[in-house]
Amino acid sequence: MTTLLSFLFVLGVLIFVHEFGHYAVAKRLGVRVLTFSLGFGPKLLNVRRGDTDYCISAIPLGGYVKMAGENPDDSRTGSPDEFLSKTKWQRFQILIAGPAMNLLLAVVVMAIVLMQGVEIPAYEDQPPDIAAVLPGSPASKVGIRPGDRILKVAEEDVSTWTAFNMSIGTRANRDVSLLVQREGQTIAMTVRPIPETRYEIGSIGVLPDARPFIRAVNPGDPADRAGLKVDDEVLSVDGVRILLPSQLAEAISSKADREVDLVVRRNGQELKIVVTPEKRGDRGLIGVAIGQETRSFQPGPFEAISLSVTRNIELTVQIFKTVGGFFSGETSPRQLMGPIAIAQLSGESAQAGAVSLFGLMALISLNLGIINLLPIPILDGGHIAIIALEGITRRDFSVQVKEKMLLAGFVLLMMLMVTVIYNDLTRIAWIESLMPWRN
Repeated sequence: MTTLLSFLFVLGVLIFVHEFGHYAVAKRLGVRVLTFSLGFGPKLLNVRRGDTDYCISAIPLGGYVKMAGENPDDSRTGSPDEFLSKTKWQRFQILIAGPAMNLLLAVVVMAIVLMQGVEIPAYEDQPPDIAAVLPGSPASKVGIRPGDRILKVAEEDVSTWTAFNMSIGTRANRDVSLLVQREGQTIAMTVRPIPETRYEIGSIGVLPDARPFIRAVNPGDPADRAGLKVDDEVLSVDGVRILLPSQLAEAISSKADREVDLVVRRNGQELKIVVTPEKRGDRGLIGVAIGQETRSFQPGPFEAISLSVTRNIELTVQIFKTVGGFFSGETSPRQLMGPIAIAQLSGESAQAGAVSLFGLMALISLNLGIINLLPIPILDGGHIAIIALEGITRRDFSVQVKEKMLLAGFVLLMMLMVTVIYNDLTRIAWIESLMPWRN
């Protein structure tokens, strides 16, 4: 239920903001709005005010604002309150208002999220210096070593771990060129990232030094009895070096009722501590909270807005690179997400708290705004492109030509929807099990 409610909340806000942008500008420019709908299909709730029907429809995967004389094949009287009676500049304003509102919402919501205080792993803003290479990983196969620094991915500079992960993440199952610095020399390599997680995010199997440490110890639990202390930095488990909190949690979880040798750093000294995880359910637990070195900040309103704008610009560049990768074959279409995946992410974010949920809303709003600006007929960007072409050629396209453009856009959009829904279904284990070609 949490997943469904959070999904409807996120999607409802984004749709409302988008369609309100079209509605508000249309009304300001004197266009008669016939319908303002959240959702498609049969109307569940309908209220008429003036010339406009305000309604909630059965299929919550979008919405629409219907204006008088909007489509080429609509019955037109030539009345000044019809959409196609307005100048190209006025129609452009109405069309761009929807995506613009989504972009504005992304900036505002992200700024509000930032103002709540942000705590991020310290390594994310540090250069991508390799602390460990996983055995059998793509990185190990091409000779990447601990101590190497990644300088470039696919000819793009990557100055931080965040930039590196974003660049690699979109290139699963594709050959990627790397420029690696080693002992003052630069080495060119080619590596093929493997897909990980249900979203098939590319990974080459390298780890940063995230410095996992004990944040809290439960009194009376195995960790307390063994002598573990708050702020102990965990260096290894049974001789295996530990670099990430997730590694430590996984190593402990898999060793229920077995003695585990931990090496920790305490006050500059390395100590060996033997602890036996207790089996609870199907996991081994020692009764600690695991943390890592983080960077915290809580900006004021103006700084938060500035940071939000900067972050949204960076994400926009990445989105365009990803979209371009779909057409060039560099990015797998398996990374596309549809409504089911968004619902899953919404539920997970809601369980993590309101800040996480609103952060997801900002990210989806940015994506929605950008996607709607793509020059695909039937989307806002497609209509804008048609207006631009008419302006350049100084003549209006015929109704027949516009209908063919819109039909082509509709077919393309349906192909995209089929792709994303298929991707979503294959991320559900029991459904994927019914697909023999996936096994």
